[in-house]
Amino acid sequence: MIAHLKGRLEATGIDHVVIDVNGVGYLAGASARTITALGAIGEFATLHTEMLVSEDSIRLMGFATAAERDWFRLLTSVQGVGAKVALAILSILSPEEVQTAVARADSAMIARANGVGPKLAQRIVNELKDKAGGVALGSGGAGAAPVGGAAQDAVSAMLNLGFKPAEASAAVGAAADELGAAATLDALVRLALRKAAK
Repeated sequence: MIAHLKGRLEATGIDHVVIDVNGVGYLAGASARTITALGAIGEFATLHTEMLVSEDSIRLMGFATAAERDWFRLLTSVQGVGAKVALAILSILSPEEVQTAVARADSAMIARANGVGPKLAQRIVNELKDKAGGVALGSGGAGAAPVGGAAQDAVSAMLNLGFKPAEASAAVGAAADELGAAATLDALVRLALRKAAK
């Protein structure tokens, strides 16, 4: 599993980027928001990634932030929402805006995305309203994991291990409070697992 890529932005397309990591070019699907956020070709970039494996393909999806990657995962968990539709939503709405739309049951906001009709937008809102509360975002409300790459990656790791978003955020938040701002990803995940097990 590839969690992130750090390297030189080699090329961009309408819906993808190529990151050169030590001479290997990784092509990753990306939202318009991510493509814009990565900057100019030739600059150093960090891309949070999600690998999609199906019977006939292996694709890498890339995101400028861990929050965007986490929302991609949530969106694609909804029946009828594939990678293309999830990227369309994340192209027009930031992770914070998606969370607000889901929390307020504002399906019209989600339906603004290309390829998202009213019925699908309503299904997204209905299915994600209970899951969305625990996704860590920069606003840092109660129970949210602290902002920062290691903390966001730790929350993502906990989600991959099967924890609910709220549990993952709370455990990582408690671990980060105890370990301090300089905590490594490894230390955060270890302590968060211990805290979640209590």
